[in-house]
Amino acid sequence: MTEQLTAERILDTAEDVLRRYGPAKATVVDVARALGVSHGSVYRHFGTKAALREAVAERWLRRTSAPMAAIADDPALPAPERLRGWVRALNAIKRDYALQDPELQRTFRELVGDATGIVTAHEDELAGQLARIVAAGVAAGQLTAADPAVAGRAVFQATARFHHPAHAADWTAPANDADLDAVVDLLLAGLAPR
Repeated sequence: MTEQLTAERILDTAEDVLRRYGPAKATVVDVARALGVSHGSVYRHFGTKAALREAVAERWLRRTSAPMAAIADDPALPAPERLRGWVRALNAIKRDYALQDPELQRTFRELVGDATGIVTAHEDELAGQLARIVAAGVAAGQLTAADPAVAGRAVFQATARFHHPAHAADWTAPANDADLDAVVDLLLAGLAPR
């Protein structure tokens, strides 16, 4: 009995094909061939090559945002510790991706570059997680912010050097962790109740 063709199976295979050939050369036919099906079978799940590529990029970005949501919504930690832990964890996840499979990281950077709507939604999700941390901190009297959503987005933007792929080469620098902590210290000082 052959394995059922599902969207997840197609996405798994598409990742492998993209890693092997790169985004410029990988085709839907390559994905179908690797699955042992016709390209029409792949198109039944993803109507276009662009839709398949966007789905791969979106799934990859979800792998980052899902564990971050667990940190953002963990009520066991005070908000300042949660914010610091969130920024550290995002940097660690991004650094691990860059170090463990640099070819796949380059491939996804190209894919994500073509999927601006997906990237915007991903960034909004991450900034929203930070906003939830700030809001929880305000409610507990641990942080102050007139608008937690604005503060969350500001924290996201202020820490971009530790999570934006353009800075990947900096993440292995000896001073990375100390620099990250210094930035978070500054942000938390600005959010501290007066």
